[in-house]
Amino acid sequence: TVAVISGQTGKLMYVMHNSEYPLSCFALFENGPCLIADANFDVLMVKLKGFFQNAKANKIESRGTRYQYCDFLVKVGTVTMGPSARGISVEVEYCPCVIANDCWNLLMEFMQSFMGNHAPGIPSVFGTKHDSIYSPADTMVQYMELFNKIRKQQQVPVAGIR
Repeated sequence: TVAVISGQTGKLMYVMHNSEYPLSCFALFENGPCLIADANFDVLMVKLKGFFQNAKANKIESRGTRYQYCDFLVKVGTVTMGPSARGISVEVEYCPCVIANDCWNLLMEFMQSFMGNHAPGIPSVFGTKHDSIYSPADTMVQYMELFNKIRKQQQVPVAGIR
């Protein structure tokens, strides 16, 4: 969704949903905060269509399977844009820990056990959180970063095979 304010350049606002929080809707503003609202936020956005322009062509989602292994929650999903698959997402959570930086080394060791050298580096959201409690909004920020990275990869022209 793109916000258009009289005569000003539009700013992006990403409206996101997460099956772990079915009664919530997340609105992430470009370079800004994450608003958590109830699920009817989408209806409000439709009523404000004079101020917001919907960019449906940019719909991107991750769907997959949720696994639980002891205290770890692992979600593996296929990222799709429209009808085509664009990538794979892997979300890992260590359920007993609410301070993300306290368990990062444990998460890395666990991810390396099944992802090998494809395990990611520390997420940027950890740098801003330090010793504060990890929230669902932090997960949505990471999904937004992943989706934007995938969108940018799709814009790169592919060289022809000779």
